Amino acid sequence: MFLPPSSISSYCSSSFLHGPFLFSFFIFLSKTSTFDTVANFAIVEMQSAYLPATTDSIAQALEAKDHAESISLLYRVLENPSSSSEAMHIKEQAILNLTDLLTQEKKAEDLRGLLTQLRPFFSLIPKAKTAKIVRGIMDAVAKIPGTSDLQISLCKEMVEWTRAEKRTFLRQRVEARLAGLLMENEEYSEALMLLSGLIKEVRRLDDKLLLVDIVILESKLHFSLRNLPKAKAALTAARTAANAIYVPPAQQGTIDLQSGILHAEEKDYKTAYSYFFEAFEAFNALEDPRAIFSLKYMLLCKIMVNQADDVASIIASKAGLQYLGPDLDAMKAVADAHSKRSLKSFETALRDYRAQLEEDPIVHRHLSSLYNTLLEQNLCRLIEPYSRVEIVHIAEMIELPVDHVEKKLSQMVLDRKFAGILDQGAGSLIIFDDPKADSIFPATLETVTNVGKVVDSLYVRSSRIMA
Repeated sequence: MFLPPSSISSYCSSSFLHGPFLFSFFIFLSKTSTFDTVANFAIVEMQSAYLPATTDSIAQALEAKDHAESISLLYRVLENPSSSSEAMHIKEQAILNLTDLLTQEKKAEDLRGLLTQLRPFFSLIPKAKTAKIVRGIMDAVAKIPGTSDLQISLCKEMVEWTRAEKRTFLRQRVEARLAGLLMENEEYSEALMLLSGLIKEVRRLDDKLLLVDIVILESKLHFSLRNLPKAKAALTAARTAANAIYVPPAQQGTIDLQSGILHAEEKDYKTAYSYFFEAFEAFNALEDPRAIFSLKYMLLCKIMVNQADDVASIIASKAGLQYLGPDLDAMKAVADAHSKRSLKSFETALRDYRAQLEEDPIVHRHLSSLYNTLLEQNLCRLIEPYSRVEIVHIAEMIELPVDHVEKKLSQMVLDRKFAGILDQGAGSLIIFDDPKADSIFPATLETVTNVGKVVDSLYVRSSRIMA
């Protein structure tokens, strides 16, 4: 049996010769003299699976009826073997579109596979474009929730590949991202070890822009480890490096935000407020999602310096109205509770806005301190008229559990907030009058000090006479 190539082509292009039918068709033809012709045709058919790297192919993919078909067509564009400048430009566009579609479909593993698949392509384009594409795909993976472990493994893979390919510029940035992910994952020792080596390398290369990013990350890491001196030292190094170059607004906002956090930790809330305000203005202009955190910390500073009444006016301002939502509602509820000195309202706010208050470590730390101060003030005010009072009665007045009130009272007695003892057998608190300070001891100490000065002056005079 003999079939001309034209006939074979028409048969193979027919609708019924696909899948198992096409396979059976080739088995049948393998027994004929036209096998070599069919084999050549199969190669042509396989080559036709590629889509031409043209703008029409991109448009066809984007106009597909669903995302799955669009993704399939874009993969076929990337499989095109052409390496002309125009084809490379089209493939770069296809990568961007494919990344967006996979991100929308939340296919993190597919994005990871795409990075691996594109490695031969990276050898054909400039290193700067490679870095841009790699960082874009890694940013896309970061937008998909619940992918922190995948991001860490992906960064480690890319670090190994960049070492093998000797792409130092890209490796340093991927390592910086990896350190940030390790810090978020609370793997502090590994992140610190990675940063220490990276900082030395970047300082040797004098890449100040990257150095600023890395040193800010080091400051955050030391802050997470509760090492404030090293966190402040790292932030000072970041400011020194930033003063020597032009720093983008987003990076400057990050420096101001970290400065505010460190000053707030030292209870310098007025200075912290000014830094948070600068960070908020920078992030607000860029429409950066970190603006809401800067605004929330601004409101926190106002509450901590007993200016809770200013919170409502800041929220009602033009800038504040853009960020209305649970975060600002939570801070407003705390401010109202603080203004009323109501512990019950305070606890209600903490319970209703747990995600916004307790899950934010910075807000939670300061509000815990504020809650303890507020509780001590209320307890001191309630026990002031009494010399002996039942703990149950105090708990009823303050509307808190008895065991919680008893524990706090015992702590206040040990801290000498007031003079008294707890009679646990009777379940009561006995308050003593404040002991009056005896004025004899300070007067005696002052007399002895003055006598010492007289003796010193007489010694000096006698030394001059003897000389």
